[in-house]
Amino acid sequence: MGIIVKQAFTREQDEQRAVAEIAEGIAQPNARLGVFFCSSRFDTDRLSAALRSIDLPLIGCTTAGELSSMAGFSEGSIVAASLASTELSAQVRMIPRLDALDAARAEELNRELAAARRLPGAPAFGLVLIDGLSMMEERTMATLHAHLGGIPLIGGSAGDDLRFAQTQVFAEGRFATGAAAFCQIETTLPFRTFKWQHFRPTKIKMVITEAEPARRRVMEIDGEPAADAYAAALGLARAELSPAVFSKHPLILAIGDDCYVRALQRVEPDGTLVFYCAIDNGLVLTVAEGVGLVENLDLHLTELKAELGDLQLVIGCDCILRRLEVQQKGLVADVSRLLARQPFLGFSTYGEQYNGIHVNQTLTGVAIGATRSG
Repeated sequence: MGIIVKQAFTREQDEQRAVAEIAEGIAQPNARLGVFFCSSRFDTDRLSAALRSIDLPLIGCTTAGELSSMAGFSEGSIVAASLASTELSAQVRMIPRLDALDAARAEELNRELAAARRLPGAPAFGLVLIDGLSMMEERTMATLHAHLGGIPLIGGSAGDDLRFAQTQVFAEGRFATGAAAFCQIETTLPFRTFKWQHFRPTKIKMVITEAEPARRRVMEIDGEPAADAYAAALGLARAELSPAVFSKHPLILAIGDDCYVRALQRVEPDGTLVFYCAIDNGLVLTVAEGVGLVENLDLHLTELKAELGDLQLVIGCDCILRRLEVQQKGLVADVSRLLARQPFLGFSTYGEQYNGIHVNQTLTGVAIGATRSG
């Protein structure tokens, strides 16, 4: 009963030797699933060939930095874990060509997964890793959430160490672009999916009055050039806008009783604001302000442990903007200490997924406990 999780970490740069270290570190009897996150510095052709030697369903992706309880924040590395339990079953699928994913294909995937289930009646959740340069996260998540039986979904957009050249996901023994790697995990073990952000809404609201959603561009806010309206809301001039300002004051979209961060990427010369996720005409957004990232993370991890007991694994998809904030504020050691207290495995992303929504500047993930009470 229960679950055994084995983690591994390597900074070895030769692909075969790196995979050999990982394989040795996560090897265990009756393993049901392997999860890994790797730097984009590796040659993914050589890496995938080596990974195919691991006799285990694997899901993973390239990153904008790796996270683990073993090494805290790392770069140029691979972090991995294997899960072994008679109370857990996992099905890994590659979803190729995100531009062709529609309701029919999602329903077909749902039927495949249902037929392969090994624990009838057990709750399930989905891990979704998406090509972070595809700009298809919103459509992909909305489609999957609508047609996979309503199971909770969490995940992240693959990265490439801020080069913005090529991001890749791994499933079924290969890396791919323009695709998503998907894993459905069914388990009788206790688990909880989560979405955490260290921002709260202010009283400043604004309405998008002209946007180009497909390119994540906003030209006008409240009938004014978008950059001017955003800067004025903060008491600034357009020339004072910068990545530091954006990271401190993202915009928040309210959906029901929850809030979702919409992070800004840059200002274009004509005053257009470019976002990290889709945005649309008529949306009412609220300017946000930050609270302590370290304190916020500590609080949420403490709540998870109180709810689930001894945590066996926390898989986290953490926005690259949060990593940059941690580095800029000199908080790497503080966050690494928090991660070291829990069995944490994750990566820095180009976007985060939660159920049917694509978000930014957020940590999404799942925590798995040891046994279900009662």
